[in-house]
Amino acid sequence: METRGRAAVPAQRAHRRRLVVVGNGMAGIRAVEELLERGGAEQFDITVFGDEPYGNYNRIMLSHVLSGEETEEGIFLNALPWYAENSIDLRAGVRVDRIDRFAKVVHDADGGQTPYDTLLLATGSTPFFPTMDGLHLDGVFTFRTLDDARSLLASAKTHRRAVVIGGGLLGLEAAHGLATHGLQVDLVHSPQHLMNQQLGPEAGRVLRRTIEDLGIRVHTGVRTRGLLGTDRVTGVELPDGSVLEADFVVIAAGIRPNVDVAVRSGLEVERGVVVDDRMRTSHPDVYAVGECVQHRGQTYGLVAPLWDQAGVLADHLTGARPDAEYHGTRTSTKLKVAGVDVVAMGLPGPERDDDEFVVFSEPHRGVYLNVVIRDGRLVGATLLGDVRKTAFLTQAFDQALPLPEERMSLLFDLGSPDEATSVAELSDDVQVCNCNGVTKGKIVDAVAGGCTSLTSVMGKTKAAKGCGSCKTLVEQITEWAAGGSLTVDESVNWYVPGVPLAKPELMAAIRERGLKSVSAVFRELAPGGVEDAKSKMGLTSLLRMMWPEGIEEERDGRYINDRVHANIQRDGTFSIVPQMKGGVTTPDQLRKIADVADKYDVGMVKVTGGQRIDLLGVAKEDLPKVWADLGMPSGYAYGKSFRTVKTCVGSDFCRFGLDDSTQLGIDLETRYQGIETPAKLKLGVVGCPRNCAEAYVKDIGVVAVGAGKWEVYVGGAAGATVRKADLLTTVGSAAEVLTLVGRFIQFYREWGNWLERTYEFVPRLGIDRVRNVLVDDSDGLAAGLDERVQATVDNYRDPWQEGAEPVTTGQFRPALPLGMPAVRS
Repeated sequence: METRGRAAVPAQRAHRRRLVVVGNGMAGIRAVEELLERGGAEQFDITVFGDEPYGNYNRIMLSHVLSGEETEEGIFLNALPWYAENSIDLRAGVRVDRIDRFAKVVHDADGGQTPYDTLLLATGSTPFFPTMDGLHLDGVFTFRTLDDARSLLASAKTHRRAVVIGGGLLGLEAAHGLATHGLQVDLVHSPQHLMNQQLGPEAGRVLRRTIEDLGIRVHTGVRTRGLLGTDRVTGVELPDGSVLEADFVVIAAGIRPNVDVAVRSGLEVERGVVVDDRMRTSHPDVYAVGECVQHRGQTYGLVAPLWDQAGVLADHLTGARPDAEYHGTRTSTKLKVAGVDVVAMGLPGPERDDDEFVVFSEPHRGVYLNVVIRDGRLVGATLLGDVRKTAFLTQAFDQALPLPEERMSLLFDLGSPDEATSVAELSDDVQVCNCNGVTKGKIVDAVAGGCTSLTSVMGKTKAAKGCGSCKTLVEQITEWAAGGSLTVDESVNWYVPGVPLAKPELMAAIRERGLKSVSAVFRELAPGGVEDAKSKMGLTSLLRMMWPEGIEEERDGRYINDRVHANIQRDGTFSIVPQMKGGVTTPDQLRKIADVADKYDVGMVKVTGGQRIDLLGVAKEDLPKVWADLGMPSGYAYGKSFRTVKTCVGSDFCRFGLDDSTQLGIDLETRYQGIETPAKLKLGVVGCPRNCAEAYVKDIGVVAVGAGKWEVYVGGAAGATVRKADLLTTVGSAAEVLTLVGRFIQFYREWGNWLERTYEFVPRLGIDRVRNVLVDDSDGLAAGLDERVQATVDNYRDPWQEGAEPVTTGQFRPALPLGMPAVRS
């Protein structure tokens, strides 16, 4: 996580100009990057102010954080060390109040005064709030910053109904992200169709159908009258008096240039900060770029113009191209909206009687395509759901190329240039990746510099690392630049890095040759028989899954936690969690735990989130004695395995309980305890949809819904990644739950990647695919999965028994300290 910090910078050197940048967002830092590429580090001492206490992140990717497709760490463009490495003084979390243009001093909210020679405003934009009552209520959010995304994620965990106001890009992404968490989402948009700034009416209607298929209720042509509630919002009132109930509301009705600092500082401001063709404001030493600016009467809310502006500014300030000017940007939008690819350039439809308009629409597939032609030139195109012709159309639009007489070939391969020809004709300055401002030229340069695979090009340039809508075009350019000899990075499909085989092929080779040790796998299947330390743990887990009756154990093929069946702590001691099936215990067990804690001077006794008791601070050599004194099985808190089943009290005591969730949780844990899996498994069983044991956000969750029926959910998460699990199916008995859970576990064991959590595994395959295999038995695998998981159950052995029969003589030898003394209380 990027956190607030200030990089140490050298004292100012003679003949260097002081550049102060107000804004640590995508436009401001892109301008700094362009300066550095042109030798600006030798010309400027750079200070950057940012309102948010973080490094520079990709705002476009916030929707992926909200939906759980990306982590917070994954959207940062420049880690904090980048600022220090480039001698940039970052003032993160410090707001600028005003600029004294005559004294050339920046005044910040902390009372600081920073002098400058050249100032760059990159203050971006702020959310637009429609005029309505109730905006002051608790539970009203915007969706613009990382903190906004965090607030929405927190609300999604505890509430069930949300209303999103605004059907543009941000509103659709917010609605989609919230819907992935299982919320009932209403989307209200005052224009007559969605994304009206980019799409025409018919395309908007096709997109609406796709959005509604996601379970989002869409209301277009409706202007909200106001928000209801006393202290907290309870609903949204529509003009006809009807009310959409809401636990919280997201305002995503557009953006406005953030010009507050410019206005207070006396700069010329209209809709945005007015700049000339060199990005200079009304004061000669103050420049501006990004969403806050107005250039030739135009403001921009897309990324591509920001990159163009940053390049012109860097050329001008560094002297690289003193005559560089910005003349505006012909905007073309390439986005992935709520999982749907959208390309829009120029006009969404005809505006003159003699405009040619070619349309293809297939609403049931979510596909809409059109081109607008004027005087034989392409002046507009919309691609929704099928973007294969993006490269050719972008080139034709940007360079006003002559068009084929067969106009339909603009949308389909009926004689238009093939992909290779189309890509070859793209000019080097054509922007391919809008999210990260990557041109065709940068991709070609990466290939010339030694990147010969799509993976390496993406890593080098950041192309296709944003919304992903440009990935096909990036691949086409990479293959063309490599002369058709694109290297496929097969290693991304290997199960472990040291053996060049995907998991199915690896398992087949192991089974065919009867390999039952990690060293045998390396000897038979690794190049040159060379062992790879990073691959050993994954191979050990795989072998134990394939040969439940036992393998040839090699202790260096296990993590330290797996070797001694306890979690190592920072001081070299260990923590252990005895099993309490379903979270149920007895007074006798509690007394034993208390006695053990006293006898071995345990550092801390703590209740875990999985309804267990954790004993922390146990010396390694004491582990066998502690296990013997407890007389309880392992709770597997250390393992890449089936760990716990969290339960509510169910129907025995709870007045809301619909079925005996406690007993079902105990039965599940008894049957599948300790089964090794690609990554840890946490389960939850609840006796009603009130969800007191958080079953909806577990790897496997089971929910009683009455009349003896249970819903089974898979692929949930509530840690660093938050994801509501997908409903697999509803079954009619607890016995069916037991069977289906075991079948899913074995399917995950056999098809999941090493260290891939279920919240990655299930979306990768798709819940429909998982359901077809496990519930409908579409591939005829169900019986085999049941049989193999039963073989594992039959061969279960509690690992804590190794306390009496160590696998090796030094298994519980005293551990070396890790640098801190054990904490004893």
